[in-house]
Amino acid sequence: MKKIILSVMLAVIAMSGCADNSKKQQAEAENTSATDTSLTSDPSTLTSENEAPDFTLNDLNGKPLTLSSLRGKYVILDFWGSWCGWCIKGIPQMKEYYQKYAGKFEILGIDCNDPEEKWKAAVEKYELPWLHVYNPRGDSKVLEQYEIQGFPTKIIVGPDGKIVKTIIGEDPAFYAFLDELFK
Repeated sequence: MKKIILSVMLAVIAMSGCADNSKKQQAEAENTSATDTSLTSDPSTLTSENEAPDFTLNDLNGKPLTLSSLRGKYVILDFWGSWCGWCIKGIPQMKEYYQKYAGKFEILGIDCNDPEEKWKAAVEKYELPWLHVYNPRGDSKVLEQYEIQGFPTKIIVGPDGKIVKTIIGEDPAFYAFLDELFK
């Protein structure tokens, strides 16, 4: 029982520290029960084996980048923001795994809720070597397509364009899954 209470408390802290400000997503987070496994599993309607919704957002140079242009390799969609403490806390391990499995996957960082200048400054400050696109504030289309409920959210897309796994929060299960996938 203590483990369940502790897990719920940690989930609440993570969600409150990095939750999207939209009322819809806040309501969804508040309705998460203590036995709900959505914090470490696929969202209810966007599950594994579903085609990853295609999107086009601008990269650091203002050039359009389309998710489907990365077909043929594993892609990790990393929904994050410079304002999210857990997102920033996870950067060192993300960089470590990016190097560990170099060439086996690509990371596509999708900035959420940052002003454009702050996003670019964060990418530079933390020396993030992977691909990045900007999701403009107030544009929730991609967030809705992927049913983003908290930050960070990492979605692994297979070479065939299908969703393999979704992990919400900075969770060691994400890295364990990568180790299994690429060993």
